[in-house]
Amino acid sequence: MNASNTLDQGLASLSALFDPQSIAVVGASANPQKIGGIPVDYLRRFGYEGRLYAVNPTTDQVQGLPAHASLRAIGAPVDLAILAVPAARVEEAVEDAIAAGVRGLVLFSSGYAEIGGDGVAAQQRLGQRVREAGIRLIGPNCLGFMNLRTQVYATFSPAPGVGRVAPGRIGLVSQSGAFGAYAYAMARERGVGLSLWATTGNEADVQFADCLAWLARDPGTDVIMGYMEGCRDGERLREALALAQAAGKPVVMVKVGQTALGAEAAASHTAALAGDDAVYEAVMRRHGVMRAHTLTEFFDLAHSAAVAGRPRDRSLGLFTLSGGVGALMADAADALGLDVRPLSLQAQATLREWVPFAAPRNPVDITGQVTNDLSLMERSARLMLQDQGFASWMGFLAAAGASEAFWPVLRSLVASLREAFPDTLLAISTLLPAARRAELEAMRCLVFADPSDGVCTIARLAAQSPRTVTQPPARGAALRLPPGAMSEPAALALLAECGVPVVPHRWARDAAEAADAALTLGGAVALKVVSADLPHKTEAGGVMLGLQGADDVRQAYRDLQARVAQRRPDAKREGALVARMVQGGTEFIAGVRQDPVFGPVLLVGLGGIHAEVLRDVAVRVLPVDRAEALAMVRELRAFAVLDGARGRPPADLDSLVDTLCALADLALRAGDSLESAEINPLIARSRTEGGCVAVDALVVGRALAGEALPELPYPSAPDAPQTRGARV
Repeated sequence: MNASNTLDQGLASLSALFDPQSIAVVGASANPQKIGGIPVDYLRRFGYEGRLYAVNPTTDQVQGLPAHASLRAIGAPVDLAILAVPAARVEEAVEDAIAAGVRGLVLFSSGYAEIGGDGVAAQQRLGQRVREAGIRLIGPNCLGFMNLRTQVYATFSPAPGVGRVAPGRIGLVSQSGAFGAYAYAMARERGVGLSLWATTGNEADVQFADCLAWLARDPGTDVIMGYMEGCRDGERLREALALAQAAGKPVVMVKVGQTALGAEAAASHTAALAGDDAVYEAVMRRHGVMRAHTLTEFFDLAHSAAVAGRPRDRSLGLFTLSGGVGALMADAADALGLDVRPLSLQAQATLREWVPFAAPRNPVDITGQVTNDLSLMERSARLMLQDQGFASWMGFLAAAGASEAFWPVLRSLVASLREAFPDTLLAISTLLPAARRAELEAMRCLVFADPSDGVCTIARLAAQSPRTVTQPPARGAALRLPPGAMSEPAALALLAECGVPVVPHRWARDAAEAADAALTLGGAVALKVVSADLPHKTEAGGVMLGLQGADDVRQAYRDLQARVAQRRPDAKREGALVARMVQGGTEFIAGVRQDPVFGPVLLVGLGGIHAEVLRDVAVRVLPVDRAEALAMVRELRAFAVLDGARGRPPADLDSLVDTLCALADLALRAGDSLESAEINPLIARSRTEGGCVAVDALVVGRALAGEALPELPYPSAPDAPQTRGARV
């Protein structure tokens, strides 16, 4: 069963878990300060209206509830059982729950995968057992969850005991219990209402993605907050994010751990540049996730999205009573890529009729004249929105919000604009007491003390995800690559067969063949040692450039082989590659790699020997189409060079996009047998210069357990075909 079907079928079962009509606490304690007593205390004290049972075979009563010897002894249906028992008693409690027909479990106990060794095996057995029984399990090693709408407190976190969060329309999911508890406290302090609060712990069954998917379909949730440390099932996570995206529910995410796992296992720059964090970033971007890097940003974005939603595009109308602040907001908006388009000439003329000394373009500054005519604010705002249809509108009103006389005018302004423009994101920057701020937020208007914060928040909310990309069909038969690094001639032949233009070259096994190859190719040539043991030949002294003529190449071949033998005597050498020198253009890197969580990943960026230093790269998780590949190129800082800087001819973007799509196709055809494929450098040239050309290639295959790999039709010996499909 694929991840999509599994996720979809599991959502209904999660409802019994998160919205139970009956709850039993196993290991219930009479002491409300103990792990087994805290959920009993919360459920009774905070008004849970369902049926509540205590399970404790050593007593007759727990906190005023009759105690049962087991779940089966209850003799009534139980939707959710909270297991607050030592690890040694978990298996017995789970079997009791299965026999009693319990539909969901929360397991606080630790001593599983987090301790490694036997704990990993025990957790695997636990997960398999509950799945076989059709029971959903949160945990082990978790703080549980809370459904704030129905007063379900399946947790032993002390945070609700200090003060409860009000019910709201924001769902919060955390893989970390400690982070979740702190976030709960922050939500309480900031007055953020929550629908569901859940911590997933070790995820023996219910994963972070499952909670996201449930919230995406929960009618009581409008915005989803998530704290994630890692993911084992990338397809499941992408499916959940796609559900939230389709439902129009903003997702705000904190993802920690900016490492590059897997980079050491691969020889390519691509693996380091498209490391774990870059891939997660690409996934979040694909699905419109707003990534937060601080707790303040985490809550600010979620609260703003809950109040105002996300604007339909990046257009922004700015209104101000101060020219200086208007310029400040405009500078911030421009730096953040917002569309601060000017008003039409007719609208500007109208504004000048109303206020001759106004600045009418955008920002619109009607100056202090508003003091003499309070209607100017509403008239100007309406004119701006009618003229350009801005997706967002923000007004800076200085300290006027603190004025008692001005408050009715401000409230009327927001109410009028909201009624006339229901789909426009509205924001006000002024000083307001908390109660009045809440009143404007109830009308779906954001309020900021700092106008720059307002512009920044609007820019984050307006950062729409790319359009949906459908997987293009493979352009050739499936490939199975041999494990390990391919020789460069084999790698170039493979790329050429997949549609990548490669540099004209010959494979020479001795100095005489190298000299003949130089004569055949003509002009200046490069000489590179052929060795699958040397993915980075330059570091071993295995590259010589700008060689001219047969004699020069013949001697260079001998020198190159001797130098490599001295520096890397362990490396197996299979002659040298003679390739025509490529003139002009800009060096880029392009590659694909197999991410252990999300599958094939495509990368393009500024290349050459400084690729990992400059790190000007764009990353996407496959599939991509031509439009997405072009978007990757355009987002590079180096795009100005491609577009024709300082009088240089623009690069052939069609050729560059074709190459990226060919690499993506190679990855899809090779599947799990591909570790990585990299072109570095890929020379991006103008159309008249011949377009893109791959100068250096590295392809690394992955060993597949238990599978016999067929021979590939690419050169594995010096006398094999050398220029299959090559062109410049």
